[in-house]
Amino acid sequence: MQIDVSRDVFRLAQVFTISRGSRTEAKVLTVRLTDGAHQGWGECVPYARYDETLESVEAEIRGLPDTFSRQSLMDLLPAGAARNAVDCALWDLEAKRAGKRAWELAGLPAPKPEITAYTLSLDTPDAMRAQAAKNAHRPLLKIKLGTPDDMPRLEAVRAGAPDARIIVDANEGWSAEVYADLAPHLVRLGVALVEQPLPAGDDEALIGLERPVPVCADESCHDRASLPGLKGKYDVINIKLDKTGGLTEALELRRAARAQGYGIMVGCMVGSSLAMAPATLVAQGALVTDLDGPLLLAEDRDTPLVFDEAGVHPPQAALWG
Repeated sequence: MQIDVSRDVFRLAQVFTISRGSRTEAKVLTVRLTDGAHQGWGECVPYARYDETLESVEAEIRGLPDTFSRQSLMDLLPAGAARNAVDCALWDLEAKRAGKRAWELAGLPAPKPEITAYTLSLDTPDAMRAQAAKNAHRPLLKIKLGTPDDMPRLEAVRAGAPDARIIVDANEGWSAEVYADLAPHLVRLGVALVEQPLPAGDDEALIGLERPVPVCADESCHDRASLPGLKGKYDVINIKLDKTGGLTEALELRRAARAQGYGIMVGCMVGSSLAMAPATLVAQGALVTDLDGPLLLAEDRDTPLVFDEAGVHPPQAALWG
C-alpha cells in the first residue's frame, strides 16, 4: 500500500482569534492511501497544544510500514493527528473497495444532518455583538472565552443574538473560583455548556464543585484511556478525531462514554470538509455538534459538505466514505 502525504493550506474567511492567538489560514496534512486499484484519503490538523507540528506528524505517517490495517494502526501510532488522517483514509479506502458507505461498514444507521455550532472569533465586545447579530439566524453559537473580559463579551453576544442557544469554550483559561463566580451569570444568559474551563492538569478542582451549567472535557479527554480520570469532574466529553486518532477510536470512545453516563459533544480543529466528513458519523444524536470548520474557510475541498438550516449533512461519496 502506497502512502502519500501532502501539506495543504486553506485561507480563512476572516481572521480567527482564540485566547491562544490568531490565524488567517488552516494548515493541514492530507493522506492518500493507494492499493493499486482504489484510493482513500483523510485529513488531520496538527495542534501545537499537543506538541504536534506539520513536520512531526508527517514524519510519524511516513514512518509507517508498507502493510497495516485499522486494527494494527492502533498499536503503530498513538492517539493524535497522524493516526487520525491514516485511520480515516483507511475507512475511505475500505468503503471504496467494498462499494459501500463507511457508515455501513461501521454497522451504523444512515446518518442525517445535525445542527452544528458556529464559532464567533474572540474580539472586542462591540465587534462580537456585531458578529452575533450577523449570525443570529443560526440556532447554536459558540464563543471562545478565557480572558479577563469574558463577561462583557458574553453579554454583548447575547444582546446581538437574543434567541440563539449559546455554548462557551474557556480554552483552559479559568480557575474553579472563576467558574463558580461566573456560573450564575452563565445561567442568566442561557449558556447551555461550558467547554474545558480549567487547565487539563488542574481539573481536580472540579470534583465536588456545583455545576449549574454542564462542563465539557476537551483537552482533558483524548480517547478511552482518558475516561477514568474524568469521573466526578465533567458532565460531557468533546470527541475530536484529531485527539482520538481517527474514526475507529472515536466510535469506541462514544460507546464507552455513553455507557458511563457522559453526554457527547463532537468537535473539530479548523480544517476542511474532508476533516469533518468522518466526524459527522460520530455526531449522530450528539448533545452538541461543533463541526463548523468549513464555515470558517474562504475555500474548501471539491464536493464540500453541505451546510443549511438542517445543519451539517453527511458527506457525499465523492468527498469521503
